[in-house]
Amino acid sequence: MAIWFVGLSIVLVWVVFQSPALDVRVVAVGSLAPLLDGVTGGPSVLHTLAGSVGVLAAVMLATRGRRRLRRSLLGIPIGMFLHLVLDGVWADGDLFWWPLLGGDAFAGPLPELDRPVGVLVLMELAGVAALAWAYRGFGLDDPARMHELRSSGRLRPR
Repeated sequence: MAIWFVGLSIVLVWVVFQSPALDVRVVAVGSLAPLLDGVTGGPSVLHTLAGSVGVLAAVMLATRGRRRLRRSLLGIPIGMFLHLVLDGVWADGDLFWWPLLGGDAFAGPLPELDRPVGVLVLMELAGVAALAWAYRGFGLDDPARMHELRSSGRLRPR
């Protein structure tokens, strides 16, 4: 399920922000962070809006006066927000809006795994397609561009 989140997060961040200064590696890590809920066997705070907002607030508070570090770390909550969108967590009001709506928000399986296998396969294939689009669109077949991505996390359009 990881390729879906990584591929689509990288492409969506570029389409929305078009910022060559944003580290897409950090966004990719942030998009995978809610999968850590799998350790507990079900969704928890990382699958809620409150969790992503809390991480955003923590990054903002911890990086006051350190603009470069802030710009880098902002990719984590951005990726987490994208995970919520790509996972469709927003459709589960109790989970998405926890603790505002109350209810048994953390009951049930992880949203990522609560789909038919065929849908999961199609989602992963869409993630592969997004990564292929990025590979071609950003000219990552050029060793210098690939080195820049690996060393700085930056993408530049052709």
